[in-house]
Amino acid sequence: MTETTPLALHRWDRPVDASDRAVLAHCVGPTIDVGCGPGRMSAHLSRMGGLALGVDLVRDAVHQAVERGATVLHRDVFAPLPGEGRWQTALLADGNVGIGGDPVALLRRMRAVISEDGRVVVDLTAPGTGLTTGWVRLETERGTSRPLRWAWVGVDAIDLLADDAGLAVSATHEHDGRWFTILERAA
Repeated sequence: MTETTPLALHRWDRPVDASDRAVLAHCVGPTIDVGCGPGRMSAHLSRMGGLALGVDLVRDAVHQAVERGATVLHRDVFAPLPGEGRWQTALLADGNVGIGGDPVALLRRMRAVISEDGRVVVDLTAPGTGLTTGWVRLETERGTSRPLRWAWVGVDAIDLLADDAGLAVSATHEHDGRWFTILERAA
């Protein structure tokens, strides 16, 4: 049996806090929130007057996001998405750069989703973490998912991963122990 780390959906079912707002301040223009979970970030962007679309593979998460007022698609991020190549911001909050266990593949996908002058806002783990891959399982009210590949990306690993994906770090920020970076298309 594969050892897995639980990712409880309720961890993200809280109001937007100060560190979330620090991340969201870098979401400019139309934003696609990848792995939106219960939609706190997408719903907040919409309430602030922005255009936001959440995307999540977990049916329970999509249902909760819709109840929260977010516009959400129940879809795999690697499947076709509306507006590909035209999103101003792709948001990978709450460690979602780990989706699929291959951050380079996901960042390449985000590069295809954003516009030529777009950006990818990425939550990271603390410096010194590097890159770790493993398995997670999502826990919802309906039960536990099958094991899913996941990756944890530290501040110290993002430069090389971004470069491999055709992106470059334009800024890295820390707010109350939360690290995130802004990626843009490499020149």
